[in-house]
This record gives sequence, structure tokens and C-alpha cells, in this order.
Amino acid sequence: MASNRTHFRNVHIYDGSNPDVLLGGLIQNGSVTEANFLQMLWVILVTEVPIRVRHRTSGNIISMTNSRLQIGTYDVYCDSAIQVSDELWVQRINSFNVSGREDAFREGIRARDGKCVITAHIFPLEKENLWIEWGYGQWITDMEDTFGVSKINSCQNGFLLKADVHQAFDQYRVSVNPDDNYKIVVFSIDMLGIDGRSLDPVCRNPDDPHRVCDALLRWHFRQSVLANMREAGEPIFEHDFPPGTDMMREIREGPCAQERFELELAARLGVAI
Repeated sequence: MASNRTHFRNVHIYDGSNPDVLLGGLIQNGSVTEANFLQMLWVILVTEVPIRVRHRTSGNIISMTNSRLQIGTYDVYCDSAIQVSDELWVQRINSFNVSGREDAFREGIRARDGKCVITAHIFPLEKENLWIEWGYGQWITDMEDTFGVSKINSCQNGFLLKADVHQAFDQYRVSVNPDDNYKIVVFSIDMLGIDGRSLDPVCRNPDDPHRVCDALLRWHFRQSVLANMREAGEPIFEHDFPPGTDMMREIREGPCAQERFELELAARLGVAI
């Protein structure tokens, strides 16, 4: 079963020249500033010239300030056509199971962070083929003497999370903005009370060679914006099926069925796709 990311949105984005055309939206839990909002819009919208964003009710023009973004409807104006980006996002599963080759990754992160109980990859392990294709190993600096491996299991590609936060992180409902004091942003209703907090310094100490990689956090945050803010948003898939549920039928009859089958198979076999 897939959930809808538009539920509970309290910020809606429209094309100012076509005010009935929905461009997207988000859930403002309190941490998103006007500057954050503009930076997010630059991710999801494609224009040839700069945009102007106005709150429809108050008429307030959004600027690059740290003022809290007001909830409501926003109109985006531009002197050229506005298009919603078709940039692909990386669908992922909840990666609770780990294979033998992840033992060093898990133990290394626990030694560095010393908190929580579940290790999470920032870039998903089951997408290791994309990691290699896109050359993301270039961002890893704590495995320079390692050859013949992708470096995806570097401690810089992970941290420790509680189970509920881990699930939300895998679904791009929680992310960290490394360009705003490592602020945690919750893109759904903040039931965990973590929106606006900062990522614990223990995993991002600049003097620690195994610190979390800012470039990977930046990648995950961009994926979260793409998944949650464009038009109706991308589906959120359930992975905890109640007893008696026909899991294969749920996947087969839902959206992105082929990719979900591949992801579930990869997770169980411990291989990359």
C-alpha cells in the first residue's frame, strides 16, 4: 500500500500566471525558513530566469531570510515559463537487514556515534550500481588506501538512528540539511518531535576522518525535496505488512511494482541493483 505525501500539506505552491496550476507543496512543521523555501523551489522548478514568490493572502514577498515560512498558498511568478523538474529520484526500501559485508560498516558507526541501535546508509546500499555509475566514491575520504571496492560501506555514508527515525529517513520523510547548521527537516507530520533540531555533533566532528559526508547528506536532502514537494509527490510504500497480508499482491497492484520487486529481492539477497 502506498501513502500520499500531499496529506496534511499546509503550504501549497501555484504558478502565478496560471493560478489553478499546482506546482507542489510541503508540510511546514516550523523549521522551514523563507530562505530554505526558496532553495527548495530552485530544486523542484525549472525556469530560465529568477522567480518571485508571493504569499497569496498576505502579499508577502519571500526573500532569503531566516524568517519562518508562513503557512498558506504561494504564487510563483517568472518572466519565462515555469516547469516542474523531471529529475529522477532514487526509490529505496527500509534497509533494516544487513549482510555480512556490512559488519565493519555497522561496528564502525557504532564506535563513532555510540548512540541508538540501528545503522542507516545515507545513500542506499541496494542502489550500489548507481553509486558506482555516478562516482560517489569520490566523496569518501576515509578509505583512500582501499582498492577494488565501491566504498559505499564507509562510515561516512551512515549514522545511527532509532527504528522509527530510520524508517522515515529511508522514505525521505526526514532529512538533514548540511547547509543550514545540519538542521533536521521533517517532510511529514512531525510525530517524533525532531523537526528543527540539529544532527548530533558526535557524527560530524570535523576532526574525525570518519565523519558523516556533507555531500551525501546534501544528496539525501535533495532527494527528499524531490520526493515530497513536486506536484502530488512520490508514493510512500509500507514495508511492515500485517500478518496474513498478501505482500506480493500488495506490491504487484501498487505503483512502481517492478522496481519494488527488484528492491525487495535485492534486500533479501544482499545484492545491488
